[in-house]
Amino acid sequence: MKHGKKYQEASKLVDRSVQYEAAEAISLVKKTAIAKFDETVEVHIKTGCDGRHAEQQIRGAVVLPNGTGRTVRVLVFAKGDKVNEAEAAGADHVGGEELIPRIQNEGWLDFDVVVATPDMMGVVGRLGKVLGPKGLMPNPKAGTVTMDVAKAISDIKAGKIEYRLDKANIIHVPVGKVSFEESKLQENFDALMEAIVKAKPSALKGQYLRSITLASTMGPGVKVNVAKY
Repeated sequence: MKHGKKYQEASKLVDRSVQYEAAEAISLVKKTAIAKFDETVEVHIKTGCDGRHAEQQIRGAVVLPNGTGRTVRVLVFAKGDKVNEAEAAGADHVGGEELIPRIQNEGWLDFDVVVATPDMMGVVGRLGKVLGPKGLMPNPKAGTVTMDVAKAISDIKAGKIEYRLDKANIIHVPVGKVSFEESKLQENFDALMEAIVKAKPSALKGQYLRSITLASTMGPGVKVNVAKY
C-alpha cells in the first residue's frame, strides 16, 4: 500500500522496533495525525486466543471515562412502558415489529448501537443476517439486552464501547479523538486495558496479549509495551 508524503514524514517520528510506554505512544499518535479532520484514536490488540473455541471468545463492554468524542445513535427495541422509558432516556429511535421491514427491505441503518429488552429478542432475532455481520446484534454480555434500557442508553451515550475478537483474534476499539488531551486519552486507554486484562479467558494457555498498537485513523501505528499488561 502506497502512502502519501505526509504519512511518510509522520512515520519517521515512530521507531517501529520500539514498544513505547502508553503515555509516549499517545503523544506520538497525536503528533503523527495528519488528516484535516479530527481523527479517531484506535487501539488494536492482537491476542493469543483462538476465537473458534467458545471458551476463548472475548466479548464485553466498558464505559470510557472521557467518552469517545462521537455522537452515538441508539435504536431500542421495546414495548409497553419500556418505550416511554427509552424515549425519556434519550434513545434516537424506539420501536418493535414495525421496524423489521424498514431494516430488512429498505436498508435503513441510521443507528450505531441496538438495545433490546429480553422479550423483544424474538423479533430482533429475525434481523440476525443484517445486524450480525455489522456487529450490531444486541448481546447480554455487552449489556445491550436488558430490562434497564435507561441505564443502557445513558452508558452508551456517555462513551460505552464494545470489544470483541475479529476473525484474526484481534480487538479493534476507539479510545477517543486526536483533539482529546493526552491525559484523557490515557485514562480511556487505561480503562480499556483494565477491562481487556480482566476478560482473559481462563481456558487460554500461553501468551494472552501479543501486541498492542495505537494509531489515529490516517496515521502510522505506534507499538505499546505489552509487558506491563
